[in-house]
Parts: sequence; C-alpha cells; structure tokens
Amino acid sequence: MRERIEGKFFDYRPFGPRDPDEVHRAATPLELFFDLVTVIAVAAAAAGLHHGVAAGHAAEAIPPFLLAFLAIWWAWMNYTWYASAYDNDGQVYRLLTFVVMTGSLLLASSVSRFFDGFSITLPVLAYVVMRLAMVALWLIAARHDPAHATTARRYAAGIVVAQAFWVALAMFSVPGTGLFAGLLVLGWIAEVLVPWYAERAGRTPWHVDHIVERYGLLMIIMLGEILLAGSHSFATAGEAISWSSPLLHIALAALVIALSMWWLYFSADDHVRVHEHEKSLAFVWGYGHVVPFCATAAVGAGFAVLVDAASGHSSLALRSGDIAVAVPLAIYLFGLWLVRDRWVIAGAARHVLLLFAALVLVAGFLMPAALETMAALCVASVWLRAAPATRQRRARQSPA
Repeated sequence: MRERIEGKFFDYRPFGPRDPDEVHRAATPLELFFDLVTVIAVAAAAAGLHHGVAAGHAAEAIPPFLLAFLAIWWAWMNYTWYASAYDNDGQVYRLLTFVVMTGSLLLASSVSRFFDGFSITLPVLAYVVMRLAMVALWLIAARHDPAHATTARRYAAGIVVAQAFWVALAMFSVPGTGLFAGLLVLGWIAEVLVPWYAERAGRTPWHVDHIVERYGLLMIIMLGEILLAGSHSFATAGEAISWSSPLLHIALAALVIALSMWWLYFSADDHVRVHEHEKSLAFVWGYGHVVPFCATAAVGAGFAVLVDAASGHSSLALRSGDIAVAVPLAIYLFGLWLVRDRWVIAGAARHVLLLFAALVLVAGFLMPAALETMAALCVASVWLRAAPATRQRRARQSPA
C-alpha cells in the first residue's frame, strides 16, 4: 500500500508524513504557484476596502473586508499547514492542489460579493470546491500515516461539518440581519476549533522552519499592497511631481513604512523561537497572525485612499486618509507584539511595539504632518526593537 507505484502515464507516491526535522526544508514551486491565487484575492479585498473608505463609507466597508480577508486567509491556512506535514510533490498531490487553487480562484473572483450586500453564495461554492480536495487529501493522509490517522480523519470530518454549516447558511439565511451576523461568528468559531480538535489526537508532523517561511512569504504578499499604492501615487503625480507635492510625500512614506514593516517582521530567528519557547504557542502564533496579515493589507488600502484624496478622486480630507493608514498600522504593530515579541524579548523591551502603536495613532489623528511622523516612528521602532533583541540574541549565543 505504501510503496511508490509507477506506470507509463502515472506516478503515485504515498502520502507518508514529512520529517518535521528535515534539514533545509523550503517552500516548493507549487506552493509559490498557489500563493499567486492568494495575491489576486487579497488585492480584490483591499480594493473593496479602499473604494468603500474613499467614498466615505468606512463603517460599511470594514465588515465585508474582514469577512473576505478571513475567508482568503483561512483557505491559505488550510492548505499550507497540510502541505507542511504531507506534501510529497506527487501527481495526485499536484492534481488535488490544482483543485484547491481552482476553488481559491473562484473565491478571489467572488470577493466583490462580500461588499455587495454580504452575499456569500458564490464564496461558499468556492469553498465547496476547495474542500472537496482538502477532504480527499486528509483521507489519503489517514490511510498512509497510521500514527496520525485519527488526527487526519478528524480534520476531514471537521471540514465536512463546517462546510455543511456554510452551505446551510448560504441557502437559508438572509444577509444583513442580526441572526446572519451571529451565525457568521458561530461558523468561524467552528472553523478555528477544527484544527484544535483534530490536533488533540496527535500533532501533525508540520515543519517549524517551513511554516515560518510560508508565513513570511504571505507577509511579503501583504506588503505588496502598500508598495502598489506607493507606485500608484508616483504614477498619479506623473511629470508634474515636485518636492511639495502631497503625492510624492505619500509615495515616499508608503515606501519607508513598507520597508520598516518588512524589517520589523523579518527579525532574525524570532518567529522560530516562539515555537521553541513552548509548542502550545503554535496555535497562538498561527491563528494570531491574521491580525498583522489583515492589518498590512489594510495599510495598503489606506495609502490608496490617501492617493485618491490627494489627487482629488475622493472628497475625503487628507486627515481621513492619514487615519486610514494609522489605524491598521497600529494594529500591525500590536499584532507583532501579540504573536512574537511578548514571547521572545525579555523585560520591558518586549512592549516597545505597543508603545509605537499608540504613538502612531496619536500621529494619525492629531499631528499636523501625520504621514511623515508615522514614517519616522516606523523607522524608530525598527531601531529601538532591534537593540534589545540583538543584545539578548548575542547573550543566548555566547558560551556559558
């Protein structure tokens, strides 16, 4: 059963567990290909938030953005953690991954439905396609990995139950009602409980370095939304750009803030150390990352709002655009503290990013040169966080 079966046109490889201690484990070309669909979906969600806020309807645009982002992120999560444990790059695995990608692409194409009356019919259909493949993948893993068979079957059963709930919600509920909102929350609680329930039967053999790399690659995708807005600011200014142009300030601030956010996230081996600190923190780290991921995409949308305000394509004042950047930027800093810094930095220095999150909010809401101040604060946060983290890392590495 577990032997590789080769034929003239077919090569079947067993779905045995990957070695969680495998040396030099890295993301595969197939995983990077899968991420392309996520790029499309995130861009669509950020565009929906951007247009809603620019039109003066922030309160109406934020809930569908959050729902759309959760759906995109969860689809990526479901596949990524499975791949870390069971990716064998065989033909069956590739074909089932293509089915998951098809569903993800359907989800990307349906993001606008979230902003149009909270319709979830097409997104739920997209999830049905994805989950047909994911259930098959988990059942195959259960067959080929007896040590984790119960865990794999729990994943498969949990996915089926959760998806049945979403299908029923799409068929019988009325979007926009209080009951609908309550059922949405209930559905997401059920979703996040599936891995918790499944892993209680035995932890799947996911690879720490591989997962950390995959999360880093997703963060780069999110940061791309900010760089895209900065590029759009340069393009909108065109040949008439000058040092006094707000569009130039926006473009440069977008670049500085994006680079600072990148530097803050990719800090040596700190993400790996969270997992080394305590294995149970994997859920906190894995689930909690939705905060900095979502916030980063929203920062990109905020910069797009600023470009519209500065170019006259929106009636919003520049201050409103500053706030649209400040709020998600502060949430990003809080998110990094939530999933990483409070576990890996000792003493009061672990709270540096919380301080800067508060300062960013003050700058966005009150400072006269808000955008420039936020950019300066981001640069300062990189330096002030790096100093204690570097000292503590050197202390750990020095001989006793």
